[in-house]
Amino acid sequence: MAENTIRMSQLVGTFGPGAMLDLPDRSVLVLGLDHWEMQGKGAFQKIEEPRLQRLLHLRLRDDDRIVGDKPPDLRTPPIDKGDHRSPSPAVRATVFPRWFACDAIAGDARNRRRLVRFQDLEAPKRAVHVGPDGKKRKASPIRFVGGCENGHLQDIDWRRVVHQNVKGEETDAADKPGACRKPIWLEDSGTSADPRDTRVICECGASLSLEELFQPGRLGACFGERPWIAPNDRDPTACDKTLRLLTRSATNTYFPQIARVISLPQAVDALARNLEVVWTDISECKTVEDVKQAKKFNSLVRANLQGYSDEEILARILSIASGAARTDEAEDPKMAEYQLLANGQALIGVNSPDAHLHAETLPRAVWDPDVDPELAGIGAIVAVHRLREVGCLYGFTRFEPAPLASDDLEDVGLAVRGAPLGQSPDWLPAVEQFGEGIFVQLSSDALSKWLSRPAVLQRAQQLQRGVKKWAEAKRTEGSSVSQTQMTERARPEYIMAHSLSHALMSEVALDCGYPASALKERIYVLPRSLGDAIRCGLLVYTASAGNQGTLGGLVEVTHRFGRILKSALERARLCSSDPVCADHNPVHAQADRMLHGAACHGCLLISETSCEARNVSLDRALLVDTVGSVGASFF
Repeated sequence: MAENTIRMSQLVGTFGPGAMLDLPDRSVLVLGLDHWEMQGKGAFQKIEEPRLQRLLHLRLRDDDRIVGDKPPDLRTPPIDKGDHRSPSPAVRATVFPRWFACDAIAGDARNRRRLVRFQDLEAPKRAVHVGPDGKKRKASPIRFVGGCENGHLQDIDWRRVVHQNVKGEETDAADKPGACRKPIWLEDSGTSADPRDTRVICECGASLSLEELFQPGRLGACFGERPWIAPNDRDPTACDKTLRLLTRSATNTYFPQIARVISLPQAVDALARNLEVVWTDISECKTVEDVKQAKKFNSLVRANLQGYSDEEILARILSIASGAARTDEAEDPKMAEYQLLANGQALIGVNSPDAHLHAETLPRAVWDPDVDPELAGIGAIVAVHRLREVGCLYGFTRFEPAPLASDDLEDVGLAVRGAPLGQSPDWLPAVEQFGEGIFVQLSSDALSKWLSRPAVLQRAQQLQRGVKKWAEAKRTEGSSVSQTQMTERARPEYIMAHSLSHALMSEVALDCGYPASALKERIYVLPRSLGDAIRCGLLVYTASAGNQGTLGGLVEVTHRFGRILKSALERARLCSSDPVCADHNPVHAQADRMLHGAACHGCLLISETSCEARNVSLDRALLVDTVGSVGASFF
């Protein structure tokens, strides 16, 4: 395993604990945090982001995904120092699934492959199986495993399922599940990957098609197995789900739960900035003696706080801690980000190489020199020269994606539950990335006038009927329904801003050269009461651990923003799927298609990794007039 490496950002994402990873000759399961090599000097780095740590603590303190009575530490995955003289710290993995299908060789029956267990393969490499004829056949991991909506995962007991009939009743005598030890085979009767064309056959005569395994309850009850935590680990809370068939390489086997925030400049002087660097190590200090002990036993603390008295340090710690408790505990991260980016100040943050945020509110003459009426709906443009994004992996789901930690956590219209990353994790894997972006603030006056138009209200009601039908369908399936989805994300201003963000990302990718998959979005639609001004905006940004996120291409776009916006809107007027796309009625749609209006892969849908809302809550008709709807457009 030492020769197989992946990036940190992949570990805090697609290939985190509990994910299956394909290697050249087998499939492995990434083990939990307890099995990561985090010992020794320099094995990892701490990431300081107090807002994110407090958010996770508040939202997850009654959950098994973190333990402890204080915010969790954020740590990078094990760091490869690049020194060939010493072994690199590793993220351990185990072989999974442990059932293999042997490749056919000359003389074997056509389209028939022997099923064997991992322990039956030839040692030490366990890459081939030696059959009764003495010939070696290469073995490949079987494509199917079993899982449930609680994130549990286990091997399918192929001998048991093949020796029971469709109703789940056991066969007689020697053919009882687990009793027959005759060879079992995979037999393909067609050239396609259709499950009905593949059968599991035992030499005793028992057989079933893979299509039958999709029947509810056919795989039996879930035992709550969590092989990424320990080989025989089971969920201490009994699982009431039945196993469902999973294709190990399919996208629905692993949906990472990642909380992301944009770091805000909270330091006002050198001491405060130095405290930010070591905040996790120093934040619990309550007395001068605590400060002295921290400086004595922690070289990083000592180096950053050199030259300041212990009394001065303690006073600043208590001041920062009390201020954070008052402002950040109940505050949504996006609300704080919006209020900072939309404050209208010419300079936001600090213009320095190590700054977490450096942005400029551009004069209107820079991006709208001709006072174009089409840009009247834009209130302000902020060029974000440098930003820091911290992402933290705190769990994962299977079969369906789950919400972010900032989205009311488990208040979700999905029948899935997030699984923990370790036995009793008191730290979480995180990664910091740097980049740039464009913040677009929409005009409150323009939004108020737009929302008062009858055509907009009519279109909004049509979209909300689709959301209501979607909620009813979810309740029929036995799922809970997210009130966030029913309220905030069903607001027409959110759908319009989200649609505008997608249109801009596609256009910016064509204009500035960034790949579309490298761009991300954050939509800001703040809650409001009757009579309050509408506060709405969006941030299109890119962030990466390398140079891709800091090339300056997005900031340069701000100077020609008017032209790019017009081009994006013109492109949105007509879709290659029109009139079908423009005439889409969410009330008559199915599944997630009920959650948006005129939007499809030909116009507004983008990469899932770039969208914050799973490519739903979109509608071109709220942006511009289309061939199907006229009069509800914001522009």
